[in-house]
Amino acid sequence: MPGETYQAEVAIVDGEDDGTTAAAQQAAGRPRTMTSTAEIDSTIIHPGSVRINVKGAFIVDTPEEPGSPSISGNGGNSYHDTKDIRLPNHTAVVSHIAVDIGGSLAKLVYFSREAHSAEPGGRLNFQLFETDRIDDCIEFMGHLKDKQLALNGSKPGELCIMATGGGAYKFYDRIRERLGVDVLREDEMECLIIGLDFFITEIPREVFTYSETDPMHFASPNANIYPYMLVNIGSGVSILKVSGPRTYERVGGTSLGGGTLWGILSLLTPAETFDEMLDMAAQGDNAKVDMLVGDIYGTDYGKIGLKSTTIASSFGKVFRMKREAEHEAEDTGGLSNGDDQNGRSQQQGSEQTNPPTDPPAQPRPTSSRASEIARSRFSSADISRSLLYAISNNIGQIAYLQSQVHGLSRIYFGGSFIRGHPQTMNTLSYAIKFWSKGQKQAYFLRHEGYLGAVGAFLKHQPRNWGRRGSFETGDGLEERIRGRAEDATAT
Repeated sequence: MPGETYQAEVAIVDGEDDGTTAAAQQAAGRPRTMTSTAEIDSTIIHPGSVRINVKGAFIVDTPEEPGSPSISGNGGNSYHDTKDIRLPNHTAVVSHIAVDIGGSLAKLVYFSREAHSAEPGGRLNFQLFETDRIDDCIEFMGHLKDKQLALNGSKPGELCIMATGGGAYKFYDRIRERLGVDVLREDEMECLIIGLDFFITEIPREVFTYSETDPMHFASPNANIYPYMLVNIGSGVSILKVSGPRTYERVGGTSLGGGTLWGILSLLTPAETFDEMLDMAAQGDNAKVDMLVGDIYGTDYGKIGLKSTTIASSFGKVFRMKREAEHEAEDTGGLSNGDDQNGRSQQQGSEQTNPPTDPPAQPRPTSSRASEIARSRFSSADISRSLLYAISNNIGQIAYLQSQVHGLSRIYFGGSFIRGHPQTMNTLSYAIKFWSKGQKQAYFLRHEGYLGAVGAFLKHQPRNWGRRGSFETGDGLEERIRGRAEDATAT
């Protein structure tokens, strides 16, 4: 967006660029990376305020500009390589970082200058931690505190933590005591909406649609982005109807979310992390676990639009497999690995020494033995894929039903459950398209897990900034979006 600066609590303020350079570069299909002295000066409008200049912002994709690593609590990389966002025109000091602490994951966002670069600007960095290892996250924030001067020009004592999510309350005292900094807690749902609005309107190539034939089709925002529905999938699921800037209501949700997948697969598979579970799901075949329409009809059920590969019953083949395993265990006397043969030999020897007066009773297999045989027929990968589909299908149908109730056609899916995983996105997208008969559209984001953290980051207001309500009423992002909506309605 030419000539616009996002200020926390004051939002994006129009600058003086006429937009011709940005338009030319957009036409050339490449992001703008240079800026003039006059443009830099125009961004520093109010001394002491923190202004995040998003003019020319773009996601870092090129190999020569790698994104920051997504660090998890155990030191491993996250499943989805979240790219940094380059802010080539930002010059002011940023003295805060933001963290969204959920039930399963903590998402961190911070700004840094680019080392050894003669160009102005910097980038937003994204880091991921498991909430169970929140101390690792706090330690990392302590590292950022110590490196503030090198990262963005501020002093360690000036650092402020913008926190949202349930963990902003649960770990509030721990963060303050460990870091010795101010911790400002922000409303979780409000931060989600601010973050999503920012990504939709300000970051090119962020929002996309997904299908098997066109896996990542980038979408440009309409003049009026409202109303829309946000389905935020974290440990649980919250569904929000958004009618305008800061105008939203939670209309539904479900307890069956990412935490459900993580918990059940922790019991059924050897996987230890969510990323391992997603990796296994990508290799699995749910048809070995799920009962499909083809298993019942032997073909498609075309009259009502069901393919033979449509899931009729999640995990529907398991009970049948267990029954077969019980019969097998009965046939082998409940023993395996050659033990059945040894058992029969021992029994025959005993009969010769002490001839039985009555025929021996057939031993019944124990339930645990039958279950063991049944489990041996399913791989962890197949189980992971089946459960991923079950939860994703459930969320997709609930999302569709809520969109029907509230008359919404644009549905954004966010949250760390998705993690850029193809099977998840395809399932959610297909569910919306199938049930709406193509009348509604599912949208995804490349930074889907960081909506709340970015919203908290953008809400920062410096101590010496007195216009507390200016975020809602200033000449910034929300006022601009509101104006677009009014113009679109009028035309």
